[in-house]
Amino acid sequence: MTTARFLVVLDADSTLIRNEVIELLAEEAGRRAEVQAATEAAMRGEVDFATSLRTRVEALAGVPTAAFERVRSRIEPTPGVQELTAAVHARGGVVGVVSGGFHEILDAVAPALGVDRWRANRLEVRGDALTGRVDGAIVDAAAKAASLREWAAELGVAPRATIAIGDGANDLQMMAAAGLGLAFNAKPAVRAKASLVVGRVDLSEVIPLLP
Repeated sequence: MTTARFLVVLDADSTLIRNEVIELLAEEAGRRAEVQAATEAAMRGEVDFATSLRTRVEALAGVPTAAFERVRSRIEPTPGVQELTAAVHARGGVVGVVSGGFHEILDAVAPALGVDRWRANRLEVRGDALTGRVDGAIVDAAAKAASLREWAAELGVAPRATIAIGDGANDLQMMAAAGLGLAFNAKPAVRAKASLVVGRVDLSEVIPLLP
């Protein structure tokens, strides 16, 4: 069994990367503005995340799967992300990402940024286009917290040796489950409940906090 000294788990959209992937996909359908407004409401915690995600994904119906490559080419890694993942590995830690976004994008982005394991939603496809539905169970706030606990147990990492980093309301359960919950590029409700707030949008700022 693989073991680790500690575990760092990040959110993806607006944390690991600067983009909100669902907004880039919605742009392909000409519906970015409405999806962006719904995403911001969900991140502020004003609406249930799973319900909001299903509604936003409905807006993607008909988007061709060829759009995935265009979206992947537009992804901007957050400053400092590769410095952080390298520092975690140098200290004997493992990096995980658990996202309310999509495997179709994260499967390419995560390993390139030094992430060891990741979990996200999948989009249902029929033929060469999106159906507007999520395929399988939705990765929501409870699933994010469960992923952190599950990975820590698999790696033999004590809960106190886990760090969770997120920006939105659906990250709060994961942050509460971790030994250290860091608000990064975060909404006010998240900053208010975090163990610490990272001021600059630069993930290398987290390195001094590593065990």
